Amino acid sequence: MRQFYVETWQKATQNQPMDAMETMVARVIEMHPEYHMMLTNEKHLGNDYLPELGETNPFLHMGMHLGLQEQVALDRPAGIQALYQQLGNQIGDVHETEHAMMDCLGEALWQSQQQQGMPDEEAYLTCLKNLLSPS
Repeated sequence: MRQFYVETWQKATQNQPMDAMETMVARVIEMHPEYHMMLTNEKHLGNDYLPELGETNPFLHMGMHLGLQEQVALDRPAGIQALYQQLGNQIGDVHETEHAMMDCLGEALWQSQQQQGMPDEEAYLTCLKNLLSPS
C-alpha cells in the first residue's frame, strides 16, 4: 500500500492520468505538504513510526482520511454525512474537519481492537456529535 502512495504522488506531480482511487489519494496527499518530500524517496517506505515517541505514521494518517471520506460518501454509519457537513460548517475547513473527526475514528478503532470486536458505531457517532458546538 505504501508503494501505491508513492506511485500516485509521482503520477500527480507529473500530471499523468489517474483512476478514481489514485485521484482520491492524490487529493489527500496534496493536503499534507509535510509528506511530499517523503513520498519522493522510496527509502522511507520501510520506516517504522512509533507513536510513543510522538511519531505519526503518514500512511496511517492519510489512510484514515480516505476511510473517513468513504464513510461520508456512503453515509455509513448512518448519519455521518450530516455530521460531517455540520462540523464542516462549524470549523470552516475540510482538512481540519477531517482531522477532528479522525480523532473519533481512531478512538473507535482502538476500542474495537481492545475489545476484539466490531467498532461501536453508536459510540463513534456520539463522539462526532460531541464535536459540534451547541447551537
